[in-house]
Amino acid sequence: MSIPKEPRQLMINIMYLVLTALLALNVSAEIFNAFKVVDDGLKKSNSVLDDENAVKPARIDQLSKKKQEEFKIYAERAPQVRALSAEFASYVSAITDYMIDQTGNKDGKVDEGDYVEVQGHTQLRGKKDKDITTRYLVGDKKEPGIGGELKNKILEYRGKFLDLVDEADRAEFENKIALNVDEETWKHAKDKSSWEDYYFRQMPLAATLPIFTKFINDAKSSENAILDYYLEKVGGTEIVFDQFQVVASPKKSYITRGENYEADIFLSAFSKNVENLSVRINGANVPVNNGVASFKSPGSSVGVKKYTATISFTNPVTKEVTTKTQDFEYEVGERSASISLDKMNVFYIGVENPITVAAAGVSTNDLKVSGEGITMKKAGSANWIVEATRPGSASITLSGGGLAPTKFDYRVKMIPDPTPRLGGVKEDEVGNGVFKVQKGLIAALDGFDFDAKCNITGYRMVRVAPRQDPEITVNAGASFSDDATRIRDKAKPGDRFFFENIRCKCPGDAAARKLPNIAISIN
Repeated sequence: MSIPKEPRQLMINIMYLVLTALLALNVSAEIFNAFKVVDDGLKKSNSVLDDENAVKPARIDQLSKKKQEEFKIYAERAPQVRALSAEFASYVSAITDYMIDQTGNKDGKVDEGDYVEVQGHTQLRGKKDKDITTRYLVGDKKEPGIGGELKNKILEYRGKFLDLVDEADRAEFENKIALNVDEETWKHAKDKSSWEDYYFRQMPLAATLPIFTKFINDAKSSENAILDYYLEKVGGTEIVFDQFQVVASPKKSYITRGENYEADIFLSAFSKNVENLSVRINGANVPVNNGVASFKSPGSSVGVKKYTATISFTNPVTKEVTTKTQDFEYEVGERSASISLDKMNVFYIGVENPITVAAAGVSTNDLKVSGEGITMKKAGSANWIVEATRPGSASITLSGGGLAPTKFDYRVKMIPDPTPRLGGVKEDEVGNGVFKVQKGLIAALDGFDFDAKCNITGYRMVRVAPRQDPEITVNAGASFSDDATRIRDKAKPGDRFFFENIRCKCPGDAAARKLPNIAISIN
């Protein structure tokens, strides 16, 4: 079953699913009132659809006369769509009327004799009758019921509705025709031989009436969808603009002294008849007054600022909700003032050096940025990533937008030497148990604010125990080798361990660098 996009039809389908679930239960007397509530709700929905559908053919006819000759076909088809819906509703109503009369006074029509008063409420005389639904709709091997005919009628009228849609749009329109038959669910049920057997066998009359009302609702919803389709074809979704306002559209949203402010002044039109007009900026609602929303945003930080405007409105003719979205941008500048930390103008090799570039009075769209001795890649409207490969000096030049080429000098340095440590140990005296759980050495870049990691490439490990010869092993990599682990596990209070000739490589290093030795006493 396709999922409808219209909220009203989606709600009806959910009610229908709940009803189907209830039908699978052993229905008690308390449930019958729920069936009546569902049936009454569906009938009210059908009444609303009737009111909407009644006015659309005249509108289609009116608009088709203002358009090309080819649009007349939609005006001719509109009454056919209404007739199909009415025919199907009449066919279904005849079925329900027959069952109500046969379980009532059997006088050939639905009248007061088919109802009874129970505690002040009017109820169907045969609401609990299961024989009529089984015999008349399902039947038996000797005399089949009309349930199969009903299913075929649903499919027949579905096809007729689709035939009134242009062939080029028919495949896309399939899911908009609510009138359809679920041919899959019943096949998975136990002891059910057909669609009609699944829905109607041994079901109380009152429990099946909402199903028939739902079939009528599907036909009216299909009628509504096709009439809306015709309105769209002949231009019925167009809105008459009856309000006007002078609007200025600047060619640049950022100018500096000496430049000319240029703007296009024109008349903007909007409609006071548009229903449920709402404006959202970046998802937040903005108050609307006479069709105009005023947007304000504080210039709290410099740079290009972007925002998304979304306008939603209900078409007064088709009641269809339309949403339009557009992206805009403006730039916030800053008055000319700057402070440069001369000793801190450093780029580090092997890491990404983020910078923000701006020039007072120049839009970032016009600003040109070039580097010497470094490579640069853009990371945002005013953001760049600088990468350096060799120590020495480098420079960045800004120009464009009326700015004369301006050069900024920087130094390029290697990442500073890290501090070697035994795992997480920072002291030079540790307990025997703490020492034995360490896995190797690390190179810590204390106080370095960049995302960088230096790796230990090797070292010499020496254990000096009282009154014993030193034990020495050369370890490759940061983690203890098997030999180094064996020596580590011998640690006793009074021992001293030395880590010498420690070498590591940091990002950007061509060769390993040597780090200071570590001496640790075991206590």
